[in-house]
Amino acid sequence: MSLHHIHRSDRTALRKTWLPALIVLAACVVVYVFYSWKPGNDANHADDNTLQIVAPPIFDEPIEPISAPTGLDALKVALGQTLFHDPRLSRDNTVSCASCHDLQTGGVDHRVRSFGVGNAVGDINTPTVYNSGFNFRQFWDGRAASLEEQAAGPILNPVEMASSWEQVIAVLEADPQMASRFRAIYGGPATPARVMEVLAEFERSLVTPARFDRWLKGEATAISDQELEGYLLFKRHGCATCHQGRNVGGNIFQRFGVMLDYFADKKVEKADLGRFNVTGREEDKYVFKVPSLRNVALTAPYFHDGSEASLQEAVAIMGRYQLGLDIPEEEVRSIVLFLHTLTGEELK
Repeated sequence: MSLHHIHRSDRTALRKTWLPALIVLAACVVVYVFYSWKPGNDANHADDNTLQIVAPPIFDEPIEPISAPTGLDALKVALGQTLFHDPRLSRDNTVSCASCHDLQTGGVDHRVRSFGVGNAVGDINTPTVYNSGFNFRQFWDGRAASLEEQAAGPILNPVEMASSWEQVIAVLEADPQMASRFRAIYGGPATPARVMEVLAEFERSLVTPARFDRWLKGEATAISDQELEGYLLFKRHGCATCHQGRNVGGNIFQRFGVMLDYFADKKVEKADLGRFNVTGREEDKYVFKVPSLRNVALTAPYFHDGSEASLQEAVAIMGRYQLGLDIPEEEVRSIVLFLHTLTGEELK
């Protein structure tokens, strides 16, 4: 799980030497003390490796619970759902949003890289669409500021849906039922902005409360003691420094390879450069939006490059490259058990 050293654009040479390691070490100490020490409870002191299976008050937790969404426009959600599954948004009527974001398989297609029109291969692993409304930016490199902006990306991308707004709007307006639905909502025809808006409204409806949310809300038996032990380890090792908030991630940028160079033995491709592709700033190389861990047990393969098929090994890799830790195998297994509690209860 990626740790501290949150990207700051104004740090250069100093940041590249000893400062990252110092910051990460300090963060580990703070996270450990904050989540492990309780006044009057010697068993939780830093020199004792015993984990206390206690459900702290919700305000102590780095992860926030989520609930089923409210306040969405039902007509927009329904139209967005139709468009999400409509391959006519692609140039040759073969690829829909759901082709890569399969809602039956965790909102992903389980490929290292997805296929677009004409079997064109994408350049990065497809992230889940579930809970994407909680992300502070969209895409791995954060280039889209909203779900509306994101919705246009695949439609226009030449290796995804490879279409144009002219073609999409012509298709929708030529369909009497589809044209009627747009007029019922907007009082006018389909437009690019309206297509993006209804797609985004549907995606905001894809919220997946899990057992862990019930535990956060006070239902102590919602997760097992072993799963809770995994959560305590998740916090103790510092994973929660970046994987926190409502989406257990998705709200900050982070360098992939804080403690070790993840790309040292790899052929670096454009997609590996992450945020650099958006900003052009040298310090943004290998910086990505921290992915959400909700439904992570369903969304293999892992990382932006789809290089790891095993969730257990993905946890171990994060320990080494982000935390500088070789997490014991039995602790990795416990953390993985915790991660399974983040699977939406309706997605099992």
